[in-house]
Amino acid sequence: MARKAHGSPAFFPALHLFLLLLLVAHRPSSAGGHDYNDALRKSILFFEGQRSGKLPPDQRVKWRRDSAVYDGARVGVDLTGGYYDAGDNIKFGFPMAFTATLLSWSIIDFGKSMGPEMKNAVKAVKWATDYLLKATAVSGTIYVQVGDPLSDHNCWERPEDMDTLRTVYKIDQSHPGSDVAGETAAALAAASIVFRSRDSAYSSLLLDRAVEVFEFADNHRGAYSSSLRSAVCPFYCDVNGYQDELLWAAVWLHKASRRREYREYILRNEVVLGAGDTINEFGWDNKHAGINVLISKEVLMGKADYLKSFKLNADAFICSLLPGFSHPQVQYSPGGLIFKAGGSNMQHVTSLSFLLLAYSNYLSHANQVVPCGGTSATSSQLKSLAKQQVDYILGDNPLQMSYMVGYGARYPQRIHHRGSSLPSVRVHPAHISCKAGSRYYLSPNPNPNVHIGAVVGGPNSSDAFPDSRPFFQESEPTTYINAPLVGLLAYFSAHP
Repeated sequence: MARKAHGSPAFFPALHLFLLLLLVAHRPSSAGGHDYNDALRKSILFFEGQRSGKLPPDQRVKWRRDSAVYDGARVGVDLTGGYYDAGDNIKFGFPMAFTATLLSWSIIDFGKSMGPEMKNAVKAVKWATDYLLKATAVSGTIYVQVGDPLSDHNCWERPEDMDTLRTVYKIDQSHPGSDVAGETAAALAAASIVFRSRDSAYSSLLLDRAVEVFEFADNHRGAYSSSLRSAVCPFYCDVNGYQDELLWAAVWLHKASRRREYREYILRNEVVLGAGDTINEFGWDNKHAGINVLISKEVLMGKADYLKSFKLNADAFICSLLPGFSHPQVQYSPGGLIFKAGGSNMQHVTSLSFLLLAYSNYLSHANQVVPCGGTSATSSQLKSLAKQQVDYILGDNPLQMSYMVGYGARYPQRIHHRGSSLPSVRVHPAHISCKAGSRYYLSPNPNPNVHIGAVVGGPNSSDAFPDSRPFFQESEPTTYINAPLVGLLAYFSAHP
């Protein structure tokens, strides 16, 4: 459950903080350094292995085939496409939309560093937004999930073989879900910026739909886990409330449209919707830190002095992440990895590191620093901390293991992922039924299909990693671990 930070971080001796930041800045990296271009290419390729629906002719992940091609048919709606969020075969709209938002933000801020991978990153966004457009095509209704989680999690089978329930779940005026609707609006608005110079008609469609979806989210308020509890909890239950998603959507709509109404909405709702709740996390359920960092760019550019309170919030958030200064909810493993209690820790590592890097760039352009108690943190120190986290993921850690599948000499072999762990349709054309897959799940053998680019949940607080499918919190990859990592790797590929 999301826990709120109370007030500013406690005072920490300035000299001690300075020494800790110096240590981060000069932490030795692996002997040969890292090939960030290779890691970037693989981090984007991962999304092709997560695709649902009919695969395109240029599909590069060849162990996958078409799947879930009748999604939505029972309710008379085309809901094919989109992404499976993790190692299962469900399409959860909430994390999928957040994935699209962060992929878009990665391109907006760091696209110039992507080189030839830019086209693949844009395709990864479009695979999500094409689906989100289908899910929002009926006015006043948003289809937020396809697949029954209990039925799905009771089976271990390839998406191509799926015979589990493909139940469709929706929100509407009488069953609201401002959280998932707000995130969907944010994703569509952010993606409209990505496509503005590439496909103006598609960009306009995305922005118009974002406006419509945001109005629905704002006018019919409520949490989707209240409306759809049995389907979305405990998987993607909104424990943080829907208020942050409304503000998050308004911020992206303002960035995409520059319309005054969204700026006024942000100002009017700053306190009501809790922008000052500087919680030390950022992810599919909690947008407060992202809101404050995104708005701070405007403040640092001198364009929005009236939003200065958001920058104060962002500063407090950044200070709470610094080693030695960090809040009790943000700890570091002995090997230097950001660690937060709960499952899939790498989602916190990549998203928090993304905000560190984004804020570092905004500060650098404005020639400013972050005041933290009796001292301050510079742009380069924030960048060094983000880079340390990325390097840990790629192999600079006590186990000298890359947590990205297919990168480096040593990486996870038994990831918690159905399609990767079962023989491909090409190798084993016959249907593998629900329970027939269990022997592959329990097998000590490496996965037959190497899911290149997949970043797993990662090691525990003492840097230990089991590399075993049943340990899903450590061994399962997710789209929202990779989405912010794309931006980080792009930047470091151009600024190693």
